[in-house]
Amino acid sequence: MKYRINPLIDAVKFPPISEVWEWVAAGRHPGDMPLIDLCQAVPSHPPDMGLVAHLKNLMDDPATYRYTPDEGLAEVREGLCAYYQRRYGAQMMPEHLCLTIGASQAFWLTMVTLCRPGDEVVVVVPYYFDHVMALDMLGIRSVFVPFDDQNGGIPDPRALASRINERTRALLMVTPSNPTGVVMPPEVLAEIHRLARKNDVALVLDETYQAFIPGGGRPHNLFCDPDWSDHFIHIASYGKTFALTGMRAGVLAASCDFMRQALKAQDTMAVCAPRLTQQAILYGVTRLEGWVTAKRDEMQHRHDLFVEEFTKGGNPFRLVAGGSFFAWVRHPFTGHSGRQVARLLLEEAGVLTLGGEVFGPALSGYLRLALGNIAEDRIAEAVRRLREFPV
Repeated sequence: MKYRINPLIDAVKFPPISEVWEWVAAGRHPGDMPLIDLCQAVPSHPPDMGLVAHLKNLMDDPATYRYTPDEGLAEVREGLCAYYQRRYGAQMMPEHLCLTIGASQAFWLTMVTLCRPGDEVVVVVPYYFDHVMALDMLGIRSVFVPFDDQNGGIPDPRALASRINERTRALLMVTPSNPTGVVMPPEVLAEIHRLARKNDVALVLDETYQAFIPGGGRPHNLFCDPDWSDHFIHIASYGKTFALTGMRAGVLAASCDFMRQALKAQDTMAVCAPRLTQQAILYGVTRLEGWVTAKRDEMQHRHDLFVEEFTKGGNPFRLVAGGSFFAWVRHPFTGHSGRQVARLLLEEAGVLTLGGEVFGPALSGYLRLALGNIAEDRIAEAVRRLREFPV
């Protein structure tokens, strides 16, 4: 290659999940034991068969192969408004919504609309690594709020407030957290939203795993405020909710004025989300709430079994926080980075994990364990390999 690469892209590290799968492809796991994947947080179950049949029927419709409006089909956004009213008590119109190619594209759309190079975003640590990778590529400065081991990563609003200045454009967080699984208490989110309003910045909340909150309670009350869209931007992934990760089913919710500007970027970035994916979302939010509840409870049961097994005596790894798809653990290897420990676990125990440092500074003592891919009958074996790993 003789031409130059954007130095902002060049400075970003390779995607961590892709890296660990390169280790697997290179044969770095033991050949005498099956690989246990605790790396990527995706649902292991297939989508609802009624949804699959519905999508098959749509394949015969010529309209399936045509563009939709940039923001998505009106009937899909209307169905989502009804869903958000049931789920969140939301006061929302279709004009508040844009259907995107996964939550990742919704995040990019948000940031290119909000920020210029040199602007700042306050980021709660541990963060979802793709977010900070994107900010770095866009020349947007991440200002970190450090992880507090003692409270499982729930941020102190005072810590966020201390990092806001005239260059700040947004406060960014994920709930339930990826990587810890911790659900942000509604009262904390309300206080952070007040902080955003006081400083005229946006609270950007990635709620990719909102369907998997234990008990199915309302995640927060921010949408109940008639003026919610003045300072609140919501990102969601219905690929996780309906086990459609390969269909890239994302949603962005924001003010009508913000959306009018964001659609300029949407038109050049993607034009629109695939029509078939949009129809899958509509089917899901109108017909699959019972199915989603059952899958949420299955996932929580899987998590509870893992925690019960993991916290038995004799485990050198310590559970720090967890919830639904994730367990956030401290590893016992002083002087080793999380990446180094993740590689050792693959090479010597056949367990695939992610090192903590990809989720933020000063986190090399941690690992993220993702539980979406592991069947219940494999949990005891996964924990046994960790417990018996030589320290």
